[in-house]
Amino acid sequence: MKVLIKAPAKINLSLDVLHKRPDGYHEVEMIMTTIDLADRLELTLLSEDEIKIVSQNRFVPDDQRNLAYQAAKLLKEKFHVKKGVKINIEKTIPVAAGLAGGSSDAAATLRGLNKLWQLDLSLDELAELGAQIGSDVSFCVYGGTALATGRGEKIKELPSPPSCWVVLAKPLIGVSTADVYGRLQLKDVVHPNTDGMIEAIQNQDFAGVCRNVGNVLEGVTLNLYPEVAQIKEQMHRFGADAVLMSGSGPTVFALVQHDSRMHRLYNGLRGFCDQVFAVRLLGERNPLD
Repeated sequence: MKVLIKAPAKINLSLDVLHKRPDGYHEVEMIMTTIDLADRLELTLLSEDEIKIVSQNRFVPDDQRNLAYQAAKLLKEKFHVKKGVKINIEKTIPVAAGLAGGSSDAAATLRGLNKLWQLDLSLDELAELGAQIGSDVSFCVYGGTALATGRGEKIKELPSPPSCWVVLAKPLIGVSTADVYGRLQLKDVVHPNTDGMIEAIQNQDFAGVCRNVGNVLEGVTLNLYPEVAQIKEQMHRFGADAVLMSGSGPTVFALVQHDSRMHRLYNGLRGFCDQVFAVRLLGERNPLD
């Protein structure tokens, strides 16, 4: 028996950090939405009691460092599952990009194994388990659009944002999320207007969405990696309606409504950046597979 499942990437329309918590994490307030850029996972039931990770991407670990592996192990141990699984991960989402690729693979594994191992868990139960794996996993279990608070695991569903193109560009660098958070000086940041973004989404106000994009981590990453700042400048020059770095970076995305401008951005960016994508917003919640 096999289960095929998509693991979509996410972007942050806004990312605010409020303060450092006693547990060492940061208290965040983020508006995230899924986009039509996805890894594909094939989960195959094994009679042997083991977890196998297979991927052609050399940056994807095939052991317990892999979040999909951790998701399978968590379900096995919690529900005393004696069967195994082979997880084949076909990567499309760039690795270490600020797009939650690993978290989305973990979330897809939870949803896929729920079906493959016949666990009969709800999305809420899967999201609660996902929080034990990583901060973005709960959101990725649900997908769609949401306000995420706490360390990212408290999810409040929002409507889909107004439809548009998302053009993404990732330079050939990886960024350490822990390093970026470690260098963040909260006294110096300009906090995004989270309420304004929620209102714009609820009113299907594309101009309002563009006005309210913001990410407090952006300044740290731009200082560390000038190539990220160069991508932002190019996107503005090519006529993007809004430009923002996603997560801790280094991927930068542009929002555009018109096809012609999307093509101009996409073609212009491919001239000096290897990984460029033009996709649509998804915005809708995942079904319970």
